[in-house]
Amino acid sequence: MKRALSLTVATLLAIVAGAFVRSTDPAVLGALRTIVFDEFQVLHPRPFDPELPVRIVAIDEASLDRIGQWPWPRARLAELTQRLAEMGAASIAFDVIFAEPDRMSRAEIAALVPEGRREALLGALEQIPDGDALLAEMLALTPSVVGVVLGAGVGENDEEAALSFPKAGFAFAGDDPGEFLPGFRSAQEPLPAFAEAVAGLGALNWLPGRDQVVRSVPLVYHLPGGHFVPSLAVEALRVAQGASTLVIRSSNASGQSAMGERTGVNAVRVGAFDVATTAEGAILMHFAPATDRRQIPAWQVFDGSVDPDEVAGRVILVGAVAAGLHDLQATPLDPAIPGVDIHAQVIEHILTGTALERPDWAPGLEFVAFAALCLFFGIVAAVFSPLSSALLGATTIAVVFAGAYAVFVRHGLFVDPTFPGLGSAAFLFVATSWVAMRERADRRWVRHAFGRYVSGDLVAEIESDPDRLVLGGELRPMTILFCDIRSFTTRAEGMNAQELTSYVNAFLTAMTDVIIRNGGTIDKYMGDAIMAFWNAPLDDPRHAANASETALQMLEALKAFNAANAGRYPETAIGIGINTGVCCVGNLGSEQRFDYSVIGDDVNVGARLETSTKAYGVRVLVGGETARSASAEGYVFAHVDSGRVKGKAEDIDMFVLLGGPNHPAAPRTLEALAPLERLVTACAAGELDEARRALGDPALAGADELAGVVRVYEERLSGAESGGDTKAAAE
Repeated sequence: MKRALSLTVATLLAIVAGAFVRSTDPAVLGALRTIVFDEFQVLHPRPFDPELPVRIVAIDEASLDRIGQWPWPRARLAELTQRLAEMGAASIAFDVIFAEPDRMSRAEIAALVPEGRREALLGALEQIPDGDALLAEMLALTPSVVGVVLGAGVGENDEEAALSFPKAGFAFAGDDPGEFLPGFRSAQEPLPAFAEAVAGLGALNWLPGRDQVVRSVPLVYHLPGGHFVPSLAVEALRVAQGASTLVIRSSNASGQSAMGERTGVNAVRVGAFDVATTAEGAILMHFAPATDRRQIPAWQVFDGSVDPDEVAGRVILVGAVAAGLHDLQATPLDPAIPGVDIHAQVIEHILTGTALERPDWAPGLEFVAFAALCLFFGIVAAVFSPLSSALLGATTIAVVFAGAYAVFVRHGLFVDPTFPGLGSAAFLFVATSWVAMRERADRRWVRHAFGRYVSGDLVAEIESDPDRLVLGGELRPMTILFCDIRSFTTRAEGMNAQELTSYVNAFLTAMTDVIIRNGGTIDKYMGDAIMAFWNAPLDDPRHAANASETALQMLEALKAFNAANAGRYPETAIGIGINTGVCCVGNLGSEQRFDYSVIGDDVNVGARLETSTKAYGVRVLVGGETARSASAEGYVFAHVDSGRVKGKAEDIDMFVLLGGPNHPAAPRTLEALAPLERLVTACAAGELDEARRALGDPALAGADELAGVVRVYEERLSGAESGGDTKAAAE
């Protein structure tokens, strides 16, 4: 029963902890999620379809060997563009910026020679055509697109960072997409002649994850001033269709249910293609393996060996694939593929209607699955053995991962199995480990916990039924005693560690013998102090009297201790506080460790009474209930105050223990009881004249045991003449 209750509580705590983790979504959870996402893609990549109208004209190693190092002269690129257009390319997109003049132009070549010879060289180069002009002319005659690079730096006009020659128009439905799309603050554009000539300008930027792996690709980017830039892939597809405008549909558009919330972008329409996106206007990529079948080497275009059917009617992307040109990106399938390959796969993604999605409801479903698994595993841990629980748990978690993979393959949805699977697995591991350790430790724990103060038969009975061993206790009247060495720090200064240990042990042994002999239970040792109590675990109807007797015997034992250790240890003095009241006694502590102890407000009063012995200059100070109970058995007390002790708001009666049946009080002390009572009563009532008369009684002056009390009242009466309180707290 106790095991089941503990596991129930643990299960609920695990679910609460899981809710917190799910809501905060820490980085480690995101890292695990991307690992599984990547592995799902490795296990089930998108198949490459050679019939798709997308090809890459690859600037590969073979083309560099045949044509020359990159960048090629603009005249050669103009020739390449012309040949592709003549073969019927639907659009030609360059994964290049063209931000600087042709390095093979007449002016660039002449700048390499000394000034005195430039004029002659320029004349000799007069017949060389202007490559930039040729390329600009050819771009204007073809359905061409070139790249721009967006940056985080501030442009010339940060408020209006639009492209100089924008090509794509934009229409919007719903909330302003600029709040959701990836934002940049500047743009590096092609030379004005190229930017004006082309049919489209597309961004070449990537936004990889923290591990620099590209998993999603934005379709549109945002610039300050409400301007937008499509990606190179989107622009190539738009130009291929002859479309003029891109439509961005966001939350709260007609037909979009967002309940008034601004949840982000829903889709981007590119010509005839309506592309569902993430809230940031990106598509979650389902990559196909990189393959040469997607590429046409550039040298084959130049020498005419390429099959025209490989170009006709297709979107053609021109870009670097040679490793030395450093245009490489990482994807879940490949640690390094050319960036132009990703542009091509984005177009394939759109053309095939590939719908890889992490739905909005996925996090909620993952938490529900986690909570259900925790409940199931809690029952498993409570019912089955640890080994059976571990086997059943491993099988269940494998089913969870397999189910998530099946949803990925069949429906293109990514539901993360790591949070529900690994989170509940961690809970199952903790639960089964706890059960296993609990089974092994229960018997040792029971015997150790109770063997010190109950019979062996009872220990054996509880050991056979560990559920009987529970934390808690009972309320019952108790008498509590505190004893402490006076000025212990000062006494200890002259001793080394070995001498101090020997001194404390000898003192505690002498005092403990007295407590045990009078039926007390040692609660704990606190350095040089002792706490003990009566009337538990065994009933003791004389608990107040026995505690009072113990205090008197401790004073006698202290005399013997000082006499036996004269010259070895310093003279030792103690203070004792005793109080009686209803307290809670029983097994107190934690599940891992507890003691048979007593707690309650009256316990605290006993400790404060012991502290107050210093203020009143007495050795034993007791509470009112202790004095009333023990007085009936012949113990003698003197009422010294009705005030406050530290930590106690209400007044309590405080009494000095003077003697008992076996410890007669001094006659002169007994004579002082009556005037002392008058003094205490008068001060409590604020009757200063009566208090002074009582204080002047000769009997008080002759009671040495009460000298400290008399000094307290002398100081109070003296202070009262200056406006002080005759009921000052004893601290």
